[in-house]
Amino acid sequence: PSFREYTLESLTKATNTFNIGLVVSESGEKAPNFVYEGRLDRNIWVERFPTAAWPDAIGFMDEASKVGLVRHERLVNLIGCCYEGDERLLVAEYMPNDTLSKNLFHWEYQPMQWAMRLRVALYIAQALDHCANHNLRLYNDLNAYRVLFDQEGDPRLSCFGLMKNSQDGKSYSRVTPESVIYSYGTVLLDLLSGKHLPPSHFMDSYLEGQIANDDGAELVRLASRCLQFEPRDARMLVSALAPLQGRAEEISPPLPLSSLGEAISRNDLTAVHEILVKIEEGADNELSFQVWTKKMQDLLNSRNRGDVAFRDKDFKTAIDCYTQFVDVGTMMSPTVLARRSLAYLLSGQAEVALHDAMQAEYVRPEWPTAFCLQAAALSTLGLGTDAKNMLKEGTVLDMKQQNHYYH
Repeated sequence: PSFREYTLESLTKATNTFNIGLVVSESGEKAPNFVYEGRLDRNIWVERFPTAAWPDAIGFMDEASKVGLVRHERLVNLIGCCYEGDERLLVAEYMPNDTLSKNLFHWEYQPMQWAMRLRVALYIAQALDHCANHNLRLYNDLNAYRVLFDQEGDPRLSCFGLMKNSQDGKSYSRVTPESVIYSYGTVLLDLLSGKHLPPSHFMDSYLEGQIANDDGAELVRLASRCLQFEPRDARMLVSALAPLQGRAEEISPPLPLSSLGEAISRNDLTAVHEILVKIEEGADNELSFQVWTKKMQDLLNSRNRGDVAFRDKDFKTAIDCYTQFVDVGTMMSPTVLARRSLAYLLSGQAEVALHDAMQAEYVRPEWPTAFCLQAAALSTLGLGTDAKNMLKEGTVLDMKQQNHYYH
């Protein structure tokens, strides 16, 4: 979207009157800027400056407009601002996959892989270089909180750090091009250590075996040079990092599969059956508003008979009972479709198995199980490449839904 002005009323509504529960980050000490998650016609980020930060409304608008014109795929782009009364607000694109700080220091699923750490380093350098080419060489408070991950899981640099501070209508900042490079060096140390550690503790033990040749030592040297202000600009950083990042992407380990994904990858349909038996998905709740009639009770009984037959590996009976449930019922159950899909697959009917798995995805979009079952059916049909791609999609969705870092 192009840069525009927003009304204070719309942003107040979008952030639920700047609800403290929607604050996602803050920066500054004496008078912090708060960043809120908001919702208009789409999700947005809203940064709210303290009243004294920008007394000159025109100066704020000019600065915001300047930053808003600098668009790039490596940036969280600025899409608007508001300067009504004493309020000074910035509006930016929404990034759904959290900050570098969360994914690097406070991970839940697995530590960040070496290839992604180098991707972060390279993409930040590319963002800084692009900004410098548009006369925005200064970046305030460059740190792990300023890097966010987009819908595809790629890192982007927040546009908020490009805004100068102002007081009494005059820009003031101790940020220099050299200090930006220094701050970048500290981010490199974060990527190397995986923790907020003193510079003497360089390497995250998790990275053992992931790093090609002397690439780790090369990144340490680059970080050290940044801390000594040696690289003159971001373009030199991009040149140094691009070969390292390219090598790391080539040897990056595959995504960790779920237990269902593992079973499908080795074509172990018996293990798939055992997993699907345990998937309840709130089956009774799916019909909680329908079972009050005799007809719906009969329908539920059909579903239950199908579940028993499926558990006991009587797949012909399971298919018959599930078909009655699907054909007569008014509410589609993704669990039933998933189980009937596997029953068909184990009965040698891969094409209808694929159809049921696709229907399960339609009923419940982004359900990893539906994607995995499509992969199993595609593999049985001899479509190996399509099966591999579908299994990868299911694995990524599984990790996303657990709010864990992926890629």
